[in-house]
Amino acid sequence: MATPNSTPIDSCSAEEVAAKAMHKRYEGLVTVRTKAIKGKGVWYWAHLEPILLANPDTGLPKAVKLKCSLCEAVFSASNPSRTASEHLKLGTCPNFSSTLRPITTVSPPLALPLSHNHRKRSTHMGAPSSSYHVNSLVMVDSRRELGYSSPPPVQNPAMSGGEKMLSHHQLMLSGGKEDLGALAMLEDSVKRLKSPKASPGPELSKEQIDSALELLSDWFYESCGSVSFTSLDHPKFQAFLNQVGLPPVSRREFSGARLDTKFDEAKIESEARIRDAMFFQVASDGWNSKNFGFSSGEENLVKFTVNLPNGTSVFQKAVFTGGSVPSKHAEEILLETISGICGNGVQRCVGIVADKYKAKALRNLEIQNQWMVNLSCQLQGLISLIKDFSKELPLFSIVTEKCLRLANFINIKSQVRHSFHKFQLQELDHVGLLRVPPSKCDNMKNFVYVYAMLEDIMSNARVLQLVVIDESYKVICIEDPAGREVADMIQDVQFWNELEAVHSLVKLIREMAQEVEVERPLVGQCLPLWEELRSKVREWCVKFIIDEEPVEKIVEKRFRKNYHPAWSAAFILDPFYLMRDTSGKYLPPFKCLTHEQEKDVDELITRLVPREEAHIAFMELMKWRSDGLDPLYAQAVQVKQRDPVTGKMKIANPQSSRLVWETCLKDFKSLGKVAVRLIFLHATSCGFKCNWSFMRWVCVHGHSRVGLDRVQKMIFIAAHAKLERRDFSREEEKDAELFAMANGENDMLNEVFADAPSV
Repeated sequence: MATPNSTPIDSCSAEEVAAKAMHKRYEGLVTVRTKAIKGKGVWYWAHLEPILLANPDTGLPKAVKLKCSLCEAVFSASNPSRTASEHLKLGTCPNFSSTLRPITTVSPPLALPLSHNHRKRSTHMGAPSSSYHVNSLVMVDSRRELGYSSPPPVQNPAMSGGEKMLSHHQLMLSGGKEDLGALAMLEDSVKRLKSPKASPGPELSKEQIDSALELLSDWFYESCGSVSFTSLDHPKFQAFLNQVGLPPVSRREFSGARLDTKFDEAKIESEARIRDAMFFQVASDGWNSKNFGFSSGEENLVKFTVNLPNGTSVFQKAVFTGGSVPSKHAEEILLETISGICGNGVQRCVGIVADKYKAKALRNLEIQNQWMVNLSCQLQGLISLIKDFSKELPLFSIVTEKCLRLANFINIKSQVRHSFHKFQLQELDHVGLLRVPPSKCDNMKNFVYVYAMLEDIMSNARVLQLVVIDESYKVICIEDPAGREVADMIQDVQFWNELEAVHSLVKLIREMAQEVEVERPLVGQCLPLWEELRSKVREWCVKFIIDEEPVEKIVEKRFRKNYHPAWSAAFILDPFYLMRDTSGKYLPPFKCLTHEQEKDVDELITRLVPREEAHIAFMELMKWRSDGLDPLYAQAVQVKQRDPVTGKMKIANPQSSRLVWETCLKDFKSLGKVAVRLIFLHATSCGFKCNWSFMRWVCVHGHSRVGLDRVQKMIFIAAHAKLERRDFSREEEKDAELFAMANGENDMLNEVFADAPSV
């Protein structure tokens, strides 16, 4: 039985809970705004500021509001995006419209009145009451409730009487909204008649103009197709140049003399850097056909990059091939590229890394040139492992077949599709079909489309559950056996476990592949990389109760296809991987190698030195095995520091491994030559990426001699600049990250508002 004092205590507790919720909501908004001001969010947070209103009686937080920093108006914080659209974009804020919008921009008069909006919104408490006559009472009432008064309308003193009328009265034009453009032109004409001489733009010196055009051309060429030549003639772009005091530019100039000059400059710098290096590695990427969705999809672009010992890379050339290239022809192109770089001194090229032709072209070149170490790309190896699982692990085919049946039934059956969309809108706030692979796609060879389907089904799991328990679906099941099968599948726990298992394994390998693409590991990292993969796959087997033996066989088979003896030799010779023994010595990790891998180390080192030095190199290898490196130098090589971007620990000075061999280990004359040529080799061929828009342009214009010449030059300029700043991403990928970041902000807002009470 409640005591007489229970009611005040409960009331106080309820107020404190509500106050905590308000404070949490306020802090969430402040966090979002802070990120936005730093450039990691949407624009309107620069003008909207969260405020916390207190209860005058208790002093506890009572409500969270958004205050416009331009006009001091206060709004509900329930939907900042919509508030920004209505208050700022549509011109309700007088200061925003007078400072950030031209006078001729008139807000459409057909805005919906707030009284007809059934979504929870607050009124524009700081806006002039005459802006929307229909809402004036609502605005006054809201201000009175919150204890605020409306500030007087802010007017631009420079406005004429007619312009003030346009700003503060709703226009009813006989032509509707279409008349607004003509009205703006009329006002412009009136202004020109008032002041016939337009105000001149800023006057720039010749040096400033030349410098600005130089930067403009750099940006244009480095965009590599994202901006078309035709865009340079766009009237708005020409108007912009005039506004900032620059002369007009023409696409003829940018595709002619200026392009040639930029190409010559980049080519000279690239060749000089290659000449300075004692040796180098050639990376060749693009042999595997990539369908960009344009033309027939058979247009290949093979990029050649030169990796230098100091860790930098220099673009060499791009070769256009029509479709798949025979191994023998690829071998000729590779040899021709090496000769083109170093002429007769082909021994300067210590190896090749490519995304194809390991078994034939690369192997043949290695046999013909004993000093070469030719590797297959690790990124391609991980992608191929996903294909291996798709072909050889029965679980993949079982899950793929079930998901195809489910997705096709949901997409094709109209009644089911309508129900699916209804629950999608209810649960996820959007509608869409489940993605399925194209009918002509070989799902075992191209698992990308299957993976997209798995992701869609997993993200719609809750929606699918609601669909099959809906009464309308039960009626369908009575007449359609396929519907019953799909319902049984969706309600089967084993189906979801198997789906999660396949999705999880593919995601695991994809994430490792993405990391490899970004980090671009050296050859010494290959063995640790595959050991990490084996460990993660074993954990996956335990988690999903999968038999390890067939899974490990598939991984081992792909490992052997990718493996090169240089993996083991570089792992042993790189001081970064030295291990401290009980006596305090830092010794090479021979105990991590199998017996076969130890033999690979001996044989490779013997092959890479002149025959007369083979026994010397072998003796030095034994000395390296027993003595290792001075502990002080070993510790200096192995120093790590946190990457400010990723937060991961990375080698502080990647060049120190090679420099140690060239300085304090210079007594190892034969082994040292092998070490410095091995440990700098890259294990991936991926480098410069062309934009998809540029590939479309290549397919259209790349068949003419003049067009092909321009394409080659633009690729070279863009690749040279990107490699110089170590930018290996594609513009489309950066845009995707930006949109993902915006979605992340929306998710944070949703989390902030999830538990917030109505105010």
